[in-house]
Amino acid sequence: MIRLVSLARQYQTAFLSTYQYKMTSEHAQALKALTHCRTPACGEMQYDCEPCQQKQIFCHSCGHRSCPQCQHRTNSQWLARQQQKLLPANYFMVTFTLPYQLRDFAWRHQKTAYAALFNASVETLNTFAKNDKQLLGKLGMTAVLHTHSRRLEYHPHLHVLIPAGSTNSSRTLWREKSSQYFFNGRALSKVFRAKFLAQIKAAKLNIPKTLPKKWIVQCQSVGRGEPALKYLSRYLYRGVITEKNILKHQDGNVTFRYKDSQTKSWQTRTESAVKFLWLVLQHVLPKGFRRTRDYGFLHGNSKQLLQKIQLSLKVTLANLHLPIKQEHLCPCCHNQMIFTPFIKRPRFGFYRTS
Repeated sequence: MIRLVSLARQYQTAFLSTYQYKMTSEHAQALKALTHCRTPACGEMQYDCEPCQQKQIFCHSCGHRSCPQCQHRTNSQWLARQQQKLLPANYFMVTFTLPYQLRDFAWRHQKTAYAALFNASVETLNTFAKNDKQLLGKLGMTAVLHTHSRRLEYHPHLHVLIPAGSTNSSRTLWREKSSQYFFNGRALSKVFRAKFLAQIKAAKLNIPKTLPKKWIVQCQSVGRGEPALKYLSRYLYRGVITEKNILKHQDGNVTFRYKDSQTKSWQTRTESAVKFLWLVLQHVLPKGFRRTRDYGFLHGNSKQLLQKIQLSLKVTLANLHLPIKQEHLCPCCHNQMIFTPFIKRPRFGFYRTS
């Protein structure tokens, strides 16, 4: 398998000479994390086996959320927690996409643009739910920001996963929408456009003068929700590409595959290794910005309300099995080895971000 960290180490100098003028401090930190991942620069730890006196030294992973070989447990933990919130209802995926004319603006003002994308999308959905005759209440939503297309181009959009039901704040009454139709995408797009632009104006930023009047909002049924959660979890904490999709590295070029959204068939794209690294690193988020957020009765502060809804719907939850940290076994006697304190401190600290 072709590793992204290997490409970053090999082409770091050429990459910096080509793209340094575009890089933010977050991009530089991500590149530094990739090139030092699982090397002594990230710190070393020692494990001892008492019966046979074996010693093993391991290098820490960088822990950066853009590193494909890190944060396996973090990804699995998020999915496990979300699965505990599932309800026996139809689920819908609503996707809010910024138009092409706003991509350059969003790139230059990422924190403001992404925050406005979250806020405008959630406010739009809650407005529609409040006015819907079958819902008349507040929704529970899980929103995940994606900044990439399947070809890894810059393409900011927000996926919002919603169980087709709402709660009334005064009576805690669960109302479920019975039809396979949720909200009209064109109607959503008009309200979303107005709310997004209003937030950008409130931030006193100048938006492009030529914007399309019609924006794209897609609303589709996704069944019972679990498959959609698994799809959303793929790119939360391990970067925007799975390393198994990096097919070839030859003569300074990298070929990767992606599934075309229209034909659903696998396609390939070949770029120089330097360009490929930029396609990946350009999607590093601003420091501290959360890619995923929960709202309404799915928010972390609404556990009691969610439990009431689950009781009323007679939901039986399986025990939460979070992934267990891998044990280090002695290569000689196969007993569990004992962790000892650091034998070498990291040179530049860890990159624990989420």
